Amino acid sequence: MTWFDEALHSGVLDQGYTQRFKVERVLLHRRTAHQDLMVFETPSFGRVLALDGVIQTTERDEFIYHEMLVHVPLFAHGAARRVLIVGGGDGGAAREVLRHPVASVTVVELDRTVVDVCREHLPSLADGAFDDQRLDLVISDGAAYVAAADADAFDIIIVDSTDPIGAAEVLFSEAFYADCKRCLVAGGVLVTQNGVPFLQPDEVTMTHGRLTGLFADSTFYVVPVPTYVGGVMALAWASDDEELRQCPEDVLNERYDAAGFEGRYYTPAIHAAAFALPGYIRNLMKSNA
Repeated sequence: MTWFDEALHSGVLDQGYTQRFKVERVLLHRRTAHQDLMVFETPSFGRVLALDGVIQTTERDEFIYHEMLVHVPLFAHGAARRVLIVGGGDGGAAREVLRHPVASVTVVELDRTVVDVCREHLPSLADGAFDDQRLDLVISDGAAYVAAADADAFDIIIVDSTDPIGAAEVLFSEAFYADCKRCLVAGGVLVTQNGVPFLQPDEVTMTHGRLTGLFADSTFYVVPVPTYVGGVMALAWASDDEELRQCPEDVLNERYDAAGFEGRYYTPAIHAAAFALPGYIRNLMKSNA
């Protein structure tokens, strides 16, 4: 019997805590130019992608994360045409964006191997998104891309990154967030993956402090993803339009019905409720004041 022990909390963050997956078959394990990449099959979560020993996504529960990462900003905005995804090489976020009537989605992924491997071994994640004529795949450093992008280029920016360790650390910096703001049109929205606050509390405090100085409205919303252990995951939200986060549920319902698809996790009611934060997360946000 082979087991995969995730390295994030047992090693990288040094909390003496781990989760284990029974590995039925290793489909691929290689060192890319940027990271250690592994795809394996499990009896309970299907195929799993791990980068540098940390679980990134699984076939069974990826829809929860990707639907909330994407549909919350897009339905709140209501008229997004141009979307940027930083990271997201597995294609899951792009798949969900393309369910909306957007004109274009740009995916900027550092590691081409992630895209190629996921298209081969985890094709259900992208579900053809990379073949959609509205999608532009750019293999590049996300921070460098945003720094060089035109002002007012995007309605929505979604940062679907790994944790702030190694190459992804710059995607949590104030300079990167400032570049994102410059690239957003007035009333645009920035959403970022922000870890599991119960085990990664400093990420909430750090991100909130940096976003608050740049945007009129910054907060978090939460989503429970089983394989991101430690409780609910936080997704950061930032916009200069303070009304977007408070989009009435009846308006969300109208937009959802008009979209012509149903989420497996996302609903307008879940959207509204996700911004109701537990006390410990609210306290983490206050601790940088």
